[in-house]
Amino acid sequence: MLPSKMFFDHFFDDLESPKGFDKMMKCDIYEKEGNYIIEMDVPGFKKEDINMELEDGYLRISAEKKSDEEDTSDKKYVRRERHSYSKCERQFYVGNVSEENIKAKFNNGILEISVPKEEDKKETKKTIMIED
Repeated sequence: MLPSKMFFDHFFDDLESPKGFDKMMKCDIYEKEGNYIIEMDVPGFKKEDINMELEDGYLRISAEKKSDEEDTSDKKYVRRERHSYSKCERQFYVGNVSEENIKAKFNNGILEISVPKEEDKKETKKTIMIED
């Protein structure tokens, strides 16, 4: 018989993220006081740039910023990596959790999300009768 823990091995795994987005939003996930805590780096974004949605057990965190400013200077760039538009997203399966129970705070480019941990379901042994 397989232990039930195996079914939850990928509980917080990402769905396939577009290439490179998971590198921008690096995160650590740990357990604390009956909750899962997700600490995610969201550098260069403000609190109002970040959006979190919960749908069918999937928590989607996205960050998007647009700059209204156009560079009208006479700069001749050799390399330009900082663009006027940037978007990144990560998504995790968190299970059957109500959005009211998910808490988040943002400080110094780090988003901290607290997700209640579902109770481990105790396995009960049941005998199944075989009919004649």
